[in-house]
This record gives sequence, structure tokens and C-alpha cells, in this order.
Amino acid sequence: MFILSDKFDAIIVGAGVAGSTAGYLLAKEGLDVLIIERGNYPGSKNMTGGRLYSHSLEKIIPDFAEKAPLERKITTEKISMITEDSLVTVDYQSEDLGARGTASYSVLRSKFDPWLAEQAEEAGAQIVPGIRVDDLLVKDGHVCGISAGGEEMESEVVILADGVNSLLAQKLGMRSELRPDQVAVGVKEIIELPKKTIEDRFNLSESEGVAWLFDGSASAGRIGGGFLYTNKSSLSLGIVCTLSDLSDSPVPLPQMMENFKIHKAIAPLIADGKTAEYSAHLVPEAGLNMVPRIVGNGVLVIGDAAGFCINIGYAVRGMDLAIGSAEAAAKAILYAKERKDYSETSLSKYKELLDQSFVMKDLKLYRKFPKFMENRRIFNDYPQLAADIMKDLFTIDGGETLPLRKKIMHEVKKAGLMNLMKDVFKGVRAL
Repeated sequence: MFILSDKFDAIIVGAGVAGSTAGYLLAKEGLDVLIIERGNYPGSKNMTGGRLYSHSLEKIIPDFAEKAPLERKITTEKISMITEDSLVTVDYQSEDLGARGTASYSVLRSKFDPWLAEQAEEAGAQIVPGIRVDDLLVKDGHVCGISAGGEEMESEVVILADGVNSLLAQKLGMRSELRPDQVAVGVKEIIELPKKTIEDRFNLSESEGVAWLFDGSASAGRIGGGFLYTNKSSLSLGIVCTLSDLSDSPVPLPQMMENFKIHKAIAPLIADGKTAEYSAHLVPEAGLNMVPRIVGNGVLVIGDAAGFCINIGYAVRGMDLAIGSAEAAAKAILYAKERKDYSETSLSKYKELLDQSFVMKDLKLYRKFPKFMENRRIFNDYPQLAADIMKDLFTIDGGETLPLRKKIMHEVKKAGLMNLMKDVFKGVRAL
């Protein structure tokens, strides 16, 4: 391990999008920055469904999309309610989805993360991969460095960007052990297909992509869902399920994935594809309700380690929040350096900047939604209700034809009118 300084201005634990962004911003301002990554290279152990909302990184690296190894620009949004034998889909296609500053892209972290880490390195940060940080150095209640690979390295401040299961933050007492209802388990396969095949099957042009979310039998009726993202020459296909809801599930998560793959709506999309990668990971799920203490003496917590993730059913966000938190952390450290004070009081500028940013504003806006999503009717009754309504609408059997209103109400009453009305009301309030 090559170390160029006796004491760094900042040591960052984790070279994911949060850690690398923070490193880039600090190094760009002339700070001596060390980023330590447990994986063999940045992105080697990172997993996400595979979608980056570009607005936060566009502010930091303008026109990054022209240089970064992105997969496809998302121009089609699909949301499906899926049962074992049916699929009801809302499909939205528009070039407006690809407008600069608001575009989103499918990404493969094994390609994107090394590129972002390279930007930090070119700005002057030092990156050391393949090293696990064993502990933090604490003197007089102040974090002043890290212990890794048998060596101790000092710094003015440490940024914890070590992912959802941040044991270092837990050791400091900044967060408690994760509860099963706060996290989900995600499994994902990268399925390789020829570029032309993907474009033909999903009706895409060369650079266009699809983001597709599934509610219902994809997660065997448990709290969770399925996803599919088109890459240049592969598909990212997976299932996410809340950990607390898996304990009594008769269908284990790997079997959910296999059932999803053979569903009659999915199987033709992945036909003749080759599974190139299979991975699983914990995902933060509780939004604002799981955000721990994120500021201490000489330490800040950012990205997934801070629980910054939003799942509102029709959109799942993590990377843009990670980048936004990294920007706020970098600005807070520059503020602390100017004052020559890295105490919790000085570094609390981080919280102030977060509160002013989209990160906390959005987390607060959707703070009630995770609780709303604990309703199993969303994953069992309502996908079936949608399928039954569609069946009634499109089945012509020569019998008595009922008015459209009566057809819909007939199925709604079967599902439970009062429950539906209460759930719609709660859902609207949660959003």
C-alpha cells in the first residue's frame, strides 16, 4: 500500500459513487485525499438495479454523460402489476425523459464506478483498493484517522461511504444495528443479449433504454418487486424484497427470481440470453426513518451508509442522493478547513447543507411512504384486481354487456371497496 502523506486532510472509506464524488470535489480544491476501497477495484462489489438520475452529477461534472461509460438513456418507463398469469402495464415513452439535466441512464457499476474513481484520481485523490478498514482512530472523542491493513493513517476528517451495512458507523455508536424492516435484499442477474436483439425486443433506437418495475407476484406477494433495465448488450433483471417479510415466506428469494424469469411475460424478453453475473446485496428501504447520526467529531456519514434511499413504487433512487450527500459533505469539510475546526459543531454545516438540498427535502417529502408500502394488499390483492378488471373489459362472450362502471365496481367490491378507498387515501397522503 503506497501512502504519500503522513496526515491527510480527508480519508474516505469506500469508492462507490458517494465516496468517489466526495474525493473528486475535495481533491479538486487542493485537499490531500485518500480513498480506501475494500473491493479489488471501485465497483467490484457494488450492486444496484442499475439506474442513475443524472441531475446531481451533472452539476458537479457538466456533460459527464458524454464521457462516462453509461449504458442507455431511459426514454421508456414501464410499471406493471403482475400476477402468476397476467400483466397490467402503464407505459410512458417520451423524448422529454432524455432532456439534459433531467435524463436518467442505465448503468453497470463495474464500469461506471471505476470511471468516477478515475475522475477523483485525476483531480488529485489517492485511491487504494483491496484494503479493508478495520477500525477508526479516536483520540479524546475525536475521529482522527483509520486503521487498515496493519497500518494507521491520520487525517483531519474521515468520511464513511462504506455502504448500507456501515460497521464503522456502528462501532462509533452513530447508528444501531440494522433492523430487518429497514432493509431489503436484492438479487440481480446480468443477462447478455446482442445489442440488436435488445433494441428489437423493446422497440428501442441505438441509445434508448427502458426502465421497468413490477409489483405483485414478482416478489411472491411479499413487500418488494421486480425490475428490468436495458443495457447496451445486456439486461439487468432482479427482485428486491424487504428482509422482515422474507422470514415467513414460503418462497425463498432465489426461487422468486427463478419464477420471475419463467413468467410468460418475462421469458420471451430474456430468451437465448446468457447469465453473465449473479449478485445479491442489502438495500436501504426505510428512507428518512433509518437515517442515523451523520455528523460527529472528525467524521461524516454519506450515501447508503447514511440510509439515503427513496423507493416510492414508481421510482427507486439511491445514487443521485449519494452524490448529493457527497457534495454537501465536501462543502462542509471545506468550511471546517477554513475555520481550522473539525469538531461536530463545525462539521454540522453538512446537515445544514443537506437540509437545503434536494436530498433531505425529498426524504422528508416521502417519509411516510415506507410505512404505507408495508400493506400486503398492494402486492397481492391489487395486482389481481387490475388483472380482473382488464379481463372484464376485454372479454366479449356474447352474454349481457354491462356498463363499464358496473364492470369495474363489480371487481372493486370483490376486492373490498372500503379497503381500497382507505389505501388510496393513505397512498395519496404518503406521496
